[in-house]
Amino acid sequence: MAMAHSGDSVAVDMPQHLIEKEHIISTGHGPVSVIVYGDQEKPPLITYPDLALNHTSCFRQLFFCPESASLLLHNFCIYHITPPGHELGAASISIDDSVPTAEDFSDQILEVLNHFRLGSVMCMGVMAGAYILTLFALKYSERVTGLILVSPLCRAPTWNEWLCNKFMSNLLYYYGMTDLLKEFLLHRYFSKGVCGSLEVPELDIVRKCRKLLGERNSINVWRYLQAIHRRPDITEELKNLECRTIIFVGDSSPFHTEALHMTAKLGRKCCALVEVQACGSIVTAEQPHAMLIPLEYFLKGYGLYRSCWFNNGLRSCLGLTCIDPDLLSPKSMGVKLKRIKTRVSPPPPRTHQS
Repeated sequence: MAMAHSGDSVAVDMPQHLIEKEHIISTGHGPVSVIVYGDQEKPPLITYPDLALNHTSCFRQLFFCPESASLLLHNFCIYHITPPGHELGAASISIDDSVPTAEDFSDQILEVLNHFRLGSVMCMGVMAGAYILTLFALKYSERVTGLILVSPLCRAPTWNEWLCNKFMSNLLYYYGMTDLLKEFLLHRYFSKGVCGSLEVPELDIVRKCRKLLGERNSINVWRYLQAIHRRPDITEELKNLECRTIIFVGDSSPFHTEALHMTAKLGRKCCALVEVQACGSIVTAEQPHAMLIPLEYFLKGYGLYRSCWFNNGLRSCLGLTCIDPDLLSPKSMGVKLKRIKTRVSPPPPRTHQS
């Protein structure tokens, strides 16, 4: 696919309404890559990935499946914020530079929003990225419309996570992105069912992720890991979170308990929990279709709706008006769905004609 270079951006040769551009934004904490996808006249949705990932490995499966594209790309312009040094081909950030904190990353997001003259934004983050966006929402509440969090963190690392982080940190710093480290990260992201075994080969999404991990700059990943490893506990601050929140987590995620803890703390707020069965941490990549109906209900509370540009424009693929109530059962969806506190009315009851 042809690429066109212009100033600080790189554009992909595709239809105008789906142009993708990379912008390198200078901030007080160093440059940051932002991939902008879609019509900038639409409401903004920003994303932030987990450790060692970027928008391709973390969000592509969700945004580019046709059903979710008709919901997300129809309603939003997407701003994929890449952690410093995680863009493709990034050089090592100088080891002499001070190691950033999670708060530094959240302040960097503010500078990105100001650069694009964005007001209030919808936010989607995965694991470490979910923590940073939650921190951003607590600090700059007027700039956040809502939170879509996948396997989020809100407490300081548990002993188990602390030991894993220290092990990965030493590998990154002294040996780089080794095969052993890749295996640790893949099991952080995915369930055992897709990672493969002696009897079952690993799935394509895991193979692609393994390849992308090999392209990451190990020192830059180490810096991100240091920031999230030293994160403070923000549990008590969650009571000040003002925006609606929806939380997705796989029941096989190492951070499943953390997501339940955060949901409990947000219980009296406008918060929904979706637990996805037989899934790891990155629901956006492993089971993106499980997110569609809950997201549609969640976004309906903001007056957003699904496009009708599929099926020759005749109807929405999963429009609310044609949802079979049986589709909302855990057996059918593969999820445990708790009530989303929005102003959405339930689908009308089905009628049977004699």
